[in-house]
Amino acid sequence: MKLAVVVQRYGAAINGGAELHARYVAERLARHAEVEVLTTCATDYVSWANALPAGLETINGVPVRRFPVRHTRDAGRFGRRSAVVFDETHSMQDELRWLDEEGPTSPALVRFVRANRDRYDYYFFFSYRYYHAYYGTRAAADRAVLVPTAERDPAIGLGLFPPLFNGVRALMYNSFEERDLIGSVSGNGDVPGVVVGIGSDVPDRVEPARFRQKFGIDRRFAIYVGRIDQNKGCAELFDFFQRYLRTTREPLQLVLCGNSILPIPESPHIRHLGFVSDEDKFDGLAAADMLVMPSYFESLSMVALEAWALGRPVLANGRCDVLKGQCLRSNAGLFYDNWDEFAEAIGWFTRHPEDTHALGANGRRYFQQHYTWPVIEGKYLDMVDRLSREAPARPSPLDAPLPGFFERRKPTLRPARYVLDDLPKGPSVIKG
Repeated sequence: MKLAVVVQRYGAAINGGAELHARYVAERLARHAEVEVLTTCATDYVSWANALPAGLETINGVPVRRFPVRHTRDAGRFGRRSAVVFDETHSMQDELRWLDEEGPTSPALVRFVRANRDRYDYYFFFSYRYYHAYYGTRAAADRAVLVPTAERDPAIGLGLFPPLFNGVRALMYNSFEERDLIGSVSGNGDVPGVVVGIGSDVPDRVEPARFRQKFGIDRRFAIYVGRIDQNKGCAELFDFFQRYLRTTREPLQLVLCGNSILPIPESPHIRHLGFVSDEDKFDGLAAADMLVMPSYFESLSMVALEAWALGRPVLANGRCDVLKGQCLRSNAGLFYDNWDEFAEAIGWFTRHPEDTHALGANGRRYFQQHYTWPVIEGKYLDMVDRLSREAPARPSPLDAPLPGFFERRKPTLRPARYVLDDLPKGPSVIKG
């Protein structure tokens, strides 16, 4: 069995998001099959500039084949394209231009898939919204498995994507909420799919005291791990946390681990450690009272799963359906929709250490039941086995050519944000 993992960027130094997800899956599946990664020469997710040479290299024992990006992203032009397709009635051609501007645009990667479609038994395409997934699945629809990593943002409302969700052989969802979101926008209930998520290489031994000693932390604290960014809800977190500081005499400290593109508030109760090693991250999670996840949009939070694996509860933004659903199903966290609920939740954690510990224990059980690597690998292998035994149920919409010149330019598509607003909201009621 030969499998290809196709993803927008890839590397040992890329430590988050769908790209880390793809690397974990590639390395784990390589224990069971011959795996090759197809990706671009880009390392920066903002510019998509070619930073690495095209061609083959090996990362952690997995062959990686890189292809050049045709152009970097022009932020101004991409913003204007986004405004058109998200907020105005528009055409399919407008959406195709948006896709090209979003990047990374790599026709060479797609040409390789088309020319070598029989070289691999199945292609696992990561992240539905990118050029390589849209055009790559069309080049090998009968062998394409999509790992969509979809979030509740306006891109899900674009007209380009329902044929993609309906046309691949199968989908590997990160959460029940992601599956429901995609099903609502595309009606793809007859396409094979499974909620699988992602595992994590959580170390068998962590040392909370080592983290405290290294960084000079001698107080109880909440931890945030990830990119410190407006889009991750960090500006609101800083606002809420500083307001919380004014309400209590013995506040928790907030420890931030990750690179920041936001100003960090100056406060003795807020520590920014910058980017930390995996050892420090896991030690820090084990030392913390809780993990704070302020993000509005997630398809699945790997760091929340890691916190649960280490027996730590999560305080999540309740406006993120995925995080709220995970907290409800695991009974391992609290969530907030506004400042009052944030302050009450923080206070509850500080006042109820035994109950906090119980939530963390629930999280550990939840992780072990659903997110250990044997469980994750088994779901991927089961899907490959199923597809090997079953013929496609019907012709794929991806096999049809794109509409012609004039048809593509008819302004008949609703603003994507309006489509998103009409989709059902809230966590999935399915347990698991």
